Amino acid sequence: MTRPEAEALALEALIWLSGREEDLQRLLAESGLGPDDVRRRARDPEFLGFVMEALLSDEALTRAFAAAVGAPPDAPLRARAALPGGDAPFWT
Repeated sequence: MTRPEAEALALEALIWLSGREEDLQRLLAESGLGPDDVRRRARDPEFLGFVMEALLSDEALTRAFAAAVGAPPDAPLRARAALPGGDAPFWT
């Protein structure tokens, strides 16, 4: 997956998560950011990497997202690998 493709999928994940109140609140709590901060950083590749990590921390959530957007189940993991910091080991 190319970096632009990964950024697009991560932005799609952020939009999808924003429609799921409980998951959005968890993302905000984990990031320490408020809604305005998230809107400002929505195109920041490092933040998008964080979004993908948050999504990947819950397998059911990851699968639900992939199904909702018609992506292969491994697409979020491949997107994370293409974003900044994605070469680090994923431990969750």
